[in-house]
Amino acid sequence: MPHVLAEIVEIATTVLAVAGMGYFIAAMIAARVFLSDRRKPLAAFAPGVSILKSLKGLDPGMIDAFRSHCRQTYAGEFEMLFGVSSFDDPAAAAVEQLKQEFPEHTIRLIECPERLGTNGKVSTLVQLEEHAQYDFLLINDSDITVSPHYLERVMGCFAPTAHEQGKAPVGLVTALYRGRAHRTLASRFEALGIATDFQAGVLLSKMIEGGLHYGFGSTLAVRREALEKAGGLLALVNHLADDYEMGARVSQAGYRVELSAEVVETGIPAYGWRGFADHQLRWSRTVRDARPSGYFGLIFTHGLGWALLNVLASGLSPLSLWLLGLSFFLRLTLAMMVGAEVLGDRQVLPSLWLLPLRDLVAMGVWAAGFAGNTIVWRGDRFALKDGKLRKAGS
Repeated sequence: MPHVLAEIVEIATTVLAVAGMGYFIAAMIAARVFLSDRRKPLAAFAPGVSILKSLKGLDPGMIDAFRSHCRQTYAGEFEMLFGVSSFDDPAAAAVEQLKQEFPEHTIRLIECPERLGTNGKVSTLVQLEEHAQYDFLLINDSDITVSPHYLERVMGCFAPTAHEQGKAPVGLVTALYRGRAHRTLASRFEALGIATDFQAGVLLSKMIEGGLHYGFGSTLAVRREALEKAGGLLALVNHLADDYEMGARVSQAGYRVELSAEVVETGIPAYGWRGFADHQLRWSRTVRDARPSGYFGLIFTHGLGWALLNVLASGLSPLSLWLLGLSFFLRLTLAMMVGAEVLGDRQVLPSLWLLPLRDLVAMGVWAAGFAGNTIVWRGDRFALKDGKLRKAGS
């Protein structure tokens, strides 16, 4: 019986390692398609846009992230609205400093004291929206740093073009992002995973599904009309993955979700291993809850991990070593193509030596994602079901 079990494990890991190599190749094709598409020029389109930011506390580098939004080459008008639950929040001082540095821009700090649901960020955004003056809203996280062409590239995706006649209008535009690691190894692990794993999966799903049907908190630019038809921000106040949910609802309302050519940057906290594990598990269980079949399909993305396990299961057989070598080559190629070429992440190449260990950790997190629906968010424990949060034990 042990011998039969060992053979089953060897066969299973062989199949999964081969499937993983197929995934790596498909993801590289998707990355190449994206690179080709983003070379196409955008039509000139610069409507007025209201940038909404929900703030809580002062994160490292946050003021520099704010400044990057003020240094735009955008031809249209834009305003920046910052929401805090109380003017005593430390982030308020950063906004006041920004107003002094950029008096030529419309920058407003607004107190949003109401807690409308379990998601405090969305509660603030609901209250901010009431003060926005333009028909296009752009929501992104407080630590997002952008290029001077950010608004130009994002808003240009809304421009109607001749070859798109008959298609659904663009309702929401989102953007890829890279992570900026801080000091700790756990922080580097997360940044490496974003650059070489998560975003590769996004590009492949876009190619397979004929477009995106969800959004990212890195950028959610949306027509007010589309947002209203999708149920509005108020419908998201109890959702953890509000960015995913907004994109999904806009898509279901009959609008297209576009992926901008712009790549933004987010700061990765200087995690300890406990904080890293909590964050990764929260992400995994959120994805599992939102896309159960897609989450199970992630089994094929762990090709390098399966190849490593296959070497052990087969007792260092020549075939297993060959599979490991080829899998490692394809994994490195994908990492460099997506991380370095698509995202422009300069941290990827110096961190490639961590890739095998990071991939094994990612396999463990993926498996743990099936073991319950409890997550830790901002120090509190919640149960996650159908995208909504409730306090664990309540």
